[in-house]
Amino acid sequence: MYEAGELRKGLKVEIDGDPYVIMEFEFVKPGKGQALYKCKLKNMLTGSQYDHTYRSGDKVGRANLEERKMEYLYFDGENYCFMDCTTYDQIFVPPSQVAEVLDLLKENTVCDVLFFDNRAIGVTLPNFVELAITEADPWVKGDTASGSNKPVTVETGCVLQVPPFIEVGEVIKIDTRTKNYVERVKK
Repeated sequence: MYEAGELRKGLKVEIDGDPYVIMEFEFVKPGKGQALYKCKLKNMLTGSQYDHTYRSGDKVGRANLEERKMEYLYFDGENYCFMDCTTYDQIFVPPSQVAEVLDLLKENTVCDVLFFDNRAIGVTLPNFVELAITEADPWVKGDTASGSNKPVTVETGCVLQVPPFIEVGEVIKIDTRTKNYVERVKK
């Protein structure tokens, strides 16, 4: 159990049997009375959000969460198949739990899969992935205006902005947290 004073942004808690993550947190100390802890909570199963205020001394349950390293194998038409890197067990994750990372998810990528009561509820990609460019406008020599970027499509279908010298077939490194181009990968 967490005391109300231990709550902070990003903390995962369990309320009424569901896991929640604290999206926003604010400490309020009125002139008179107990301190208040205002939280915006997001249900990790449904995605719904709500606000809740805790008083000092209130207790909140810890979420029974487990994170495992798993390798994404394939999409079977309905679900995404992941394999546990230590036990080699395979699980199928519904598209709703993979939606946030789908545009950068490539086969054979090792991800962190979050489990709640032995049920996969989320997938986190590594901080950086390397993907090949499949579509890009050609670069016109002399078009070097500072800060100019062009849109490209990578092999997973994600469209992002890159410097104008990047061409089709090249492999680039992408920050999965911001979906920004980092660098060209040397072969």
